[in-house]
Amino acid sequence: MSIILGIESTAHTFGIGIVCDGKIIANKMDMYTTESGGIIPLDSAKHHREVSERVYKEALEEAKINEKEIDAIAFSQGPGLSPCLLEGIKFSKKLSKKLKKSLVPVNHCVAHLEIARVTGALDPVLLYCSGANTQVISYASGKYRIFGETLDTGVGNFIDNFARCAGIGFPGGPKIETLAKKGKNYIELPYTVKGMDVSFSGILTNLKQKVEKGNYSIEDLSFSMQETVFAMLVETSERALAHVGKNELVLGGGVACNSRLQEMARLMCEERGAKFFCPEKPLLVDNGAMIAYAGEIMFNSGIKFSGKKAEELDIKPRQRTDEVEVRWK
Repeated sequence: MSIILGIESTAHTFGIGIVCDGKIIANKMDMYTTESGGIIPLDSAKHHREVSERVYKEALEEAKINEKEIDAIAFSQGPGLSPCLLEGIKFSKKLSKKLKKSLVPVNHCVAHLEIARVTGALDPVLLYCSGANTQVISYASGKYRIFGETLDTGVGNFIDNFARCAGIGFPGGPKIETLAKKGKNYIELPYTVKGMDVSFSGILTNLKQKVEKGNYSIEDLSFSMQETVFAMLVETSERALAHVGKNELVLGGGVACNSRLQEMARLMCEERGAKFFCPEKPLLVDNGAMIAYAGEIMFNSGIKFSGKKAEELDIKPRQRTDEVEVRWK
């Protein structure tokens, strides 16, 4: 039996999860928010530093274990915001020294993929849509390959930027989803799919212009934005399914919490005879449980660092999914 603790700190959320033999026994988190404007990395990092001990204790209590029972500590190494990642690795190394346990560095995007196993997905294509990341990923030839991605900004950051333009605080996604449900009129927006890739900058400029002119309601703009952008994401996902010859689609990342995106992806899968999977919301947003889950898989395959090698571990803010050597499959 192995008990792995996972620490998530890539952006706005500080989370700690605990996994025992593939079962999630704790998943606690605290999220940085603002009344207006977007995420400020240094402020978010300060938030992580201030809540880390409390979230750690809450996770131990939820798991009903003593910290001495932990076998290894997994942490999100990247990609992410450097100040936030630094707080995570500092806390991880502190626990590693205190408990004399190995460290397991986990790629945040890979963790979103691995946690899909809890849904029953065996060999899926992942539509990964979060704040900074928008990628269509699947495993092939020893690595998780990126078959399509954003050419500019992540879909979550795009939505937050649109929300900020409309005077909505961070995170803007949940509020935009609520507004979109009240929208009734579709307003034509740029639809930018280039092969397997997508682009959001032109859509954002168009939306900002429409908001400034005040000719359309924010409800209709939110509705139109979702219909356009989510159609782009689902189109590229369907193309990836056909390209790699797989019949399972998994959603991952915070934007995947959106009920309309889930509905559109599910309908696409039904129409092409594919299986649709979507983890529960606590496992879609940034969370420590997925880091612990991926960390346990890696730990059991021999990927762990201790002593001087653990001390030398560093963050990788720009690490890409397809740079990770998948030695556990």
